[in-house]
Amino acid sequence: MLADGWMYGMWVVGASRIREVDLNWPQPGSRIHHSVGLWPALINDHTEVLSATVGSELLLKARAWPAGEAHVRLTIEPARAEHSTIRIVEDVTAGPGRIVPRQARQLLIVPRNTETLRRLGLIAEGRYRESTQPR
Repeated sequence: MLADGWMYGMWVVGASRIREVDLNWPQPGSRIHHSVGLWPALINDHTEVLSATVGSELLLKARAWPAGEAHVRLTIEPARAEHSTIRIVEDVTAGPGRIVPRQARQLLIVPRNTETLRRLGLIAEGRYRESTQPR
């Protein structure tokens, strides 16, 4: 799921549409070009892979200027063949959000990321069910 950049807009809260995905996504330096916000007030920007370890971790720099940018770390902990735990940690790294104290920022970020993980889980579980159904 994380390796399919075109799916990013389906599970990331706030990503309204995906405009382009670099062919080498999710290699470090590759980008997803997205829009954030609600139409017609959309911001066009991108998210860049800072580092990636297949099946283990993805570190992103998500941008939405002039609002700012954040680092987003997704970690994957495999439990069994058909189950994994994905965690997400995010914080603002540049822009106006930096003036807000970290604890206050997290009051907004944590619920957003909880919904993001819920969406990701629903999509992944649906794909798993489809892949295990007899054809």
